[in-house]
Amino acid sequence: MKEFVEIEFRSGRTGYVLNPDNFDLTPGQKVIIEIERGIEIVEVVYNYVNSETLEKALDSQKVFNILRVADEQDLSKLASVQEEEKKAKDVFLDILKKYPLEMKLVETLYQLDGSKLTFFFRAEERVDFREFVRELASIFLTRIELHQTNGRYEAKRMGGFGMCGYQYCCSAYLKSFHPITIKMAKHQNLNRNLDKIFGPCGRLLCCLQYEEDLYIERNKNFPETGETVFYKNMKNYVYKNDIYNQKVHLMNNSQEITVLSLDEFLSCTGNNCPRKAKNNGKSCCEES
Repeated sequence: MKEFVEIEFRSGRTGYVLNPDNFDLTPGQKVIIEIERGIEIVEVVYNYVNSETLEKALDSQKVFNILRVADEQDLSKLASVQEEEKKAKDVFLDILKKYPLEMKLVETLYQLDGSKLTFFFRAEERVDFREFVRELASIFLTRIELHQTNGRYEAKRMGGFGMCGYQYCCSAYLKSFHPITIKMAKHQNLNRNLDKIFGPCGRLLCCLQYEEDLYIERNKNFPETGETVFYKNMKNYVYKNDIYNQKVHLMNNSQEITVLSLDEFLSCTGNNCPRKAKNNGKSCCEES
């Protein structure tokens, strides 16, 4: 089985490479890798990844090799490249003024060997930038790529602090984004306050997924929020589930709230009463 090294490109994208020369690597270390057109400097995320599933997934792809551990000359070259990126950013913004394009430049990255210059930008709609790219190529005399990104990428690259007071998860340690759904917020009774479940990127908070497995497990015996049940001959709606205190909050049409323990709910609501079938279709809390 092959042993892979997980790496992170300067753009934040992650990937896998091979370490045929068995360099002694540690997470956070800079290494030089071969890529399709030239070389690039990347950071080691995990120095040893051994997975049959990963090997099968990469079987049809060309996996590149680590050429060497980055030395002082490579790091000096990187610093020089970063200075050139600042200049390229200014040139990009100056030229952009000549075109009727609604674009927000997020990041500018040169490949380490200078063979490619990539501009990452945000735009509300799809942008036809063909003429713009041609002018950029004529000025920089290298391969130009423009990548349209989303709010999450911008938040990850620009950084900042969330409402929790901590640095954005995406810029602090998250290496990849996972799908976040409104159902996760619903499991945690957070869907009523939408302002608190969206991040500065305009997307649902990444942290909603952290305790999702716990909430799924704890919610197994709870009803769905909004579900209709009958309690004491009255139609009620499940207003909120309190999984920590094992309580179910019901609300009737008069907006009166009744709080039941989970055990009470399971035994005393028309939809769930275990004796309902033996009680002429009525729950144990319904009057005869």
